[in-house]
Amino acid sequence: MCTYSTEHLMIKGSGKGPNGWFGVKEATVYFDHPVHLGVEHSLNIDFLEPELGPSARVAVELEAGSARRLAEAIIRALDQMPELTGELVRADR
Repeated sequence: MCTYSTEHLMIKGSGKGPNGWFGVKEATVYFDHPVHLGVEHSLNIDFLEPELGPSARVAVELEAGSARRLAEAIIRALDQMPELTGELVRADR
């Protein structure tokens, strides 16, 4: 079953591809069938710089549990240094 559950967002970052580092401006996050990972469904993330064409893409496929652990680790890392991220720690975490 295809979920078609997709999120698109504008981001500011860098990715490394076969030709070296490039800026990334867009991310697409979706839960669907993976291309390479040997599971039925995966959380897939594409980091893109559309202006540079199809080679300016970094793709990741994660098993659902791995994706949750990664998301939690990202939040913990950001929450540990709010003075460096310019964000206030949310009280509901």
